[in-house]
Amino acid sequence: MAPDYITKEKPYKSAKYETAFRESLENPEKFWSDIGHYVDWSKPWDRVLDNSNEPFTKWFVGGETNACYNAVDRHVAAGLGSKVALVHDSPMTQTIRKVTYAELLDQTSRLAGVLHSELGVRKGDRVIIYMPVIPETIVAMLAVARLGAIHSVVFGGYAAKELETRINHAEPKAIIAASCGLEPNKVVRYTDMLNDALSGVSAPRPNCLIFQRRQIWSAELLDRQYDWDEAMGRAEPQPCVPVEANEALYVLYTSGTTDEPKGVQRPLGGHIATLCWSMKALYGMDKDSVWLAASDLGWVLGSSYTCYAPLLWGCTSVLYEGKPDRTPDCEQYFRLVEQHKINGLFTVPTAFRVLRAVDPRSLVAKKYSLKTLKVVYVAGEHCDHEAKAWAEKTFQVPVLNHWWQTETGHAITASCLGLEQKGADQPEFSAGKPFPGYDVRVLREDGNEAEPNELGRIAVKLPLPPGTLSTLYRAGDRFKDTYFSKHPGYYDTMDAGYVDARGYVYVTARDDDVINVAGHRLSTSAMENVVFAHPDVSDAVVFGVPDYVKGQIPACLYVPRAGLRRPEEQLTAELVARVRDSIGPVASFKVAAAVEALPRTRTGKACRKAISDLASSKQIKFSLTLPKSKITTATTVRRDREEEPTDQKCSIRGGFSSLHREARGVLGRGGAVRRLDQALGSRLGQFRSALHKMVRGRRDERLLQRRGPSRGCGPRLEGRPRPRLADDSDDPQGHLRRAAGPDLEIGRGTARSGGEEGRPCPHLHAADARDDHRHTGHG
Repeated sequence: MAPDYITKEKPYKSAKYETAFRESLENPEKFWSDIGHYVDWSKPWDRVLDNSNEPFTKWFVGGETNACYNAVDRHVAAGLGSKVALVHDSPMTQTIRKVTYAELLDQTSRLAGVLHSELGVRKGDRVIIYMPVIPETIVAMLAVARLGAIHSVVFGGYAAKELETRINHAEPKAIIAASCGLEPNKVVRYTDMLNDALSGVSAPRPNCLIFQRRQIWSAELLDRQYDWDEAMGRAEPQPCVPVEANEALYVLYTSGTTDEPKGVQRPLGGHIATLCWSMKALYGMDKDSVWLAASDLGWVLGSSYTCYAPLLWGCTSVLYEGKPDRTPDCEQYFRLVEQHKINGLFTVPTAFRVLRAVDPRSLVAKKYSLKTLKVVYVAGEHCDHEAKAWAEKTFQVPVLNHWWQTETGHAITASCLGLEQKGADQPEFSAGKPFPGYDVRVLREDGNEAEPNELGRIAVKLPLPPGTLSTLYRAGDRFKDTYFSKHPGYYDTMDAGYVDARGYVYVTARDDDVINVAGHRLSTSAMENVVFAHPDVSDAVVFGVPDYVKGQIPACLYVPRAGLRRPEEQLTAELVARVRDSIGPVASFKVAAAVEALPRTRTGKACRKAISDLASSKQIKFSLTLPKSKITTATTVRRDREEEPTDQKCSIRGGFSSLHREARGVLGRGGAVRRLDQALGSRLGQFRSALHKMVRGRRDERLLQRRGPSRGCGPRLEGRPRPRLADDSDDPQGHLRRAAGPDLEIGRGTARSGGEEGRPCPHLHAADARDDHRHTGHG
């Protein structure tokens, strides 16, 4: 028998951001108790907050609820069954499908019956979902939640190896997959990749439920695989299972820096309460609003704001199965707004870069009526001035940047339209002010709090608000070490930034190896592992370089094995193919070049961040602790075990004019180099010289000791003009320079952002990029 759910009047009515934010920090238990009543509970909580085992904070302790009930059942019970819950718009199949809340209830309850009776799924079991952006994916997520089980949605663009890794780690009771997904001019056969992944699974092979997209491609079902439609035809509806508030709703695997998957575990109660409230408080949406969060459901944005948040709030969520362009053209975002009367749009800045490239004068948008649109929010990557200005001119609404992470599940900073914050007040390169519940601080390396406008490490004073990650799945010690060891008492975002005098937060850099390719956060370490596996490669490093359209793309420098007599172009092509097969086309791995040697840290790790900064024309600092001896082979750097470290640092800015005359030829030549040259904006010669500087070794160290850092590394750099991202002749419009972000200098100069000048910034050291505590960040 289904339990009775308690519905209470939503008491929190504050319309002012300042009031809400202050109350959330001064009296968090009272504040979040009010927010908790945005959810219907089958059993009230005993305590709002239990922080006795920090950082494993618990909210709404003892309370029991169900995410599917709050997202679907309660709206039907309130008489809203005929209201449209989902709109699936797929220009690639030329179909539009609407699903009401009553239809969604019928499908989720019957699919829950299939999972329970035929696949044996019970409360607490894990279920992997490997499906594209279609209504059935949300039905699957809700059906798993209905049973009190834990779903883990895997991005459909991941190749078989990535899927296999997640299956081995999660050990799912069942897998739900679609027969295929769609990319421009391509059908992606999900079941082929699923079968390949299952062939390498070490645990017992789980049962699989396959949704056949028969109008596109149907898969041949293998042993232990069931047809979705046939199973649904004989299914009996299953009621919602109450779950304690701190049990897991889902596990979302995200890019990390080791072979061990990093599964963000999301607690049920606090997450759904915060998401529901945020639709009004942050995004300003009403119950009758139509909302589009353009994301795959395998990313945190899709989970939080395509699936759960709009349904919990009771509005209409649009699922867009397409791209900003090429499906079939660049008019789709504008058509979506007009045709579905969209009120709020959430996307990544890459979408606007793509659209601006094909329609710089915004002529296409003029063909459509965009009057229903109220606001556009962006997140997931840096939003440059040109993209933002183009989008605001084109959509004629505020385009607001905000900042959050996979770990948090919702915004850390934003302009909260529902709390009467005005988007026009937000400085251009700011990510807004802290969302209620986040006590955001900027810390110096010694742990002391930074002054306003002083660059440092962004952290959040504990406790974290409800809905953020409760732990890493099956990795509690890693959870503590990764996020809370550097600054005890704080959650370490591992982002660098600063807060201005008015309280606006600016996020300027990341301290990890995860790069952001068109809004997709991908691990360069995972790509390196693929490159290293090639028998003709002895050393390699993968790093991010700026790309105007995609934000970043990966670039690879590799050292061929000694004595290799193969053309570089041939080996490079094999490496590109290997990464594509292992990681997937989403990686955009196309740029690679051979080198004679790679600079490494004292502990033997590749100077990934320093190399990336060189490629991006940023000032870097690194310790010259490389070999006393000279390079003896093309592939080996010998290290003296008795080598004494030096405290001296060498500063090099992008541009490297003072180094250009120094020894050249560190990088190989050929077609791969030409592609790398294009990716680096025609500054490969300078990049070669600077890279060579990093591997020259003991002679430079002696120069530093004898003459001091400024003479040892060329002319003193402080006070000189900001280095150009590319020569002006190569970048006449300044696109690359502006795409790299606000005019923020790292050094003894000043930070200039959003039209304000004169803010002091400390040095950032390449040596400060901690290889052992890197993590995934933006949503």
